[in-house]
Amino acid sequence: MHPNPTFRKASDAQNLALAAEIGAGLLTLSSEGAPLAAQVPFAIRDGAVWLHLVRSNPVARAAPGPARLIVAGPQGYISPDWYGLEDQVPTWNYVSVHLLGPLEPLPQSEMRAVLDLLSEEFEARLAPKPAWTADKMPEETLARMMRMIQPFRMPIEAVEGTWKLAQNKPETARLAAAEGLTAAPAGPDLAQLAAWMREPPA
Repeated sequence: MHPNPTFRKASDAQNLALAAEIGAGLLTLSSEGAPLAAQVPFAIRDGAVWLHLVRSNPVARAAPGPARLIVAGPQGYISPDWYGLEDQVPTWNYVSVHLLGPLEPLPQSEMRAVLDLLSEEFEARLAPKPAWTADKMPEETLARMMRMIQPFRMPIEAVEGTWKLAQNKPETARLAAAEGLTAAPAGPDLAQLAAWMREPPA
C-alpha cells in the first residue's frame, strides 16, 4: 500500500463498499516461511468477511491467525506524455483495499449457511437469471462436497485503502492523464480508473 496520505483519503465506508462489490481477493496469512496466500471469493456481512477454503489449502491448515485480505480494484499504466508537463516519469495508478482481522475457522455445522450466503451474493448479480441454490444438488453429493471445505469468518478490525489516481499532480495534469487513459486501448477496468481519476475520493 502506498504510504502517501494523498492517496488514502477514501473513507472506510467507501473502501468496504468497493471490496464488497468486487467480492474476491487474495487472503494472506503469516507463516514461518513465505506468507501463505489463497485467492477467495467472499461476502461481507455484520462487520466480518465470510468465506470458505478447501481443507487441504495451506491457509486453511494454518488458521486461526491474523490475516490480510487484499482486494484489487482497477489499475493501469500512466504515460508521462499525458500530463502535459515536463520532467514527468511513467507510473502505475491503482485502487486497492486491504481488510485485516483474525481468520477464524467455523464449525462444520455452519458450512451450509456460509455456502448459501456466498451463492446468494453472487447469484443475485446474475439477475434476472433464476438463482442457483444448493437445494438443486442431491443431498448426499452436497454433503460429500461440503466435507471437503472449511467455513471461515474474519472479523474486520482494520480497513486500509489506497486510491492512487494522480492526486499529487495539478488538476489539469490529472484530468489530462484521465483523458489519455480513456483514449488508449482499454477495457472496463481502465475506464473505471479514468473515471475515478476525474473525481478521486476527497
